[in-house]
Amino acid sequence: MKRNINTNETPFVRYTLITIALSFIFIVLIVPLFSVFYYALDKGYDTYIASIRDEEALSAIRLTFLTVLFTVPLNLIFGVAASWVIARFEFTGKSLLTSLIDIPFSVSPIISGMIYVLLFGAQGFFGEFLASHDIKIIFAVPGIIIVTIFVTFPFIARELIPIMQSIGSEEEEAALILGASGWQTFWNVTLPNIKWGIIYGIILCNARAMGEFGAVSVVSGHIRGLTNTIPLHVEILYNEYNYVGAFAVASLLTLAALATLVIKEIVNYLSHKAGKE
Repeated sequence: MKRNINTNETPFVRYTLITIALSFIFIVLIVPLFSVFYYALDKGYDTYIASIRDEEALSAIRLTFLTVLFTVPLNLIFGVAASWVIARFEFTGKSLLTSLIDIPFSVSPIISGMIYVLLFGAQGFFGEFLASHDIKIIFAVPGIIIVTIFVTFPFIARELIPIMQSIGSEEEEAALILGASGWQTFWNVTLPNIKWGIIYGIILCNARAMGEFGAVSVVSGHIRGLTNTIPLHVEILYNEYNYVGAFAVASLLTLAALATLVIKEIVNYLSHKAGKE
């Protein structure tokens, strides 16, 4: 049911505010998005495809998807576990755990990358041990995955915690009283209630993982064809004045962002529709 909101503003004020909002969106959002595809196709479709099919670009694409492949499932496991513990149990240090989950939101990604260099780098706290066992984390794929997990792990947990707190534990307690096991209760009672939050959190986590630049830039070493993700490859191409190539590869992230937005809106629609049924 739609509600009509009556205000005392004059039509001039309303239309002025609407114009300011639309103008801001057009300048800050629409124009940059249009520019990405305009410059990506500046020298034709063949050049655009060639830039994407370049071996270094394909390596960056593969590494980005590999990072997402590890990051999202691990953060999903952590997010469900953390939200379950925080929403269902009272224990000493609960508020501290809740605050620690927000650390990646308050720490610069570059600082996050530097922290891991100090831990796992050649001169870091674990550097000597890792070197003696020929284990490479910094300037290698494991380091990229680790820092991406760090900067993205709050997203799923922060989506699920308020949902689990709001739905309460009555249904789960009823299932346990009726003889269901812990896993049966989770799969048949808890999971259906939080599935939309999980999907929404996965979408946000995936989007951030694909576009992460700062922390990855610090730990990657910028080794072309080996440790460059899509954002790092775009930076290298741009610094080399290969603007068409840079915008062509950047258009992939733009398309991923637009797809993420569409999926997010579909999830919102389906979740609201399910809530009304």
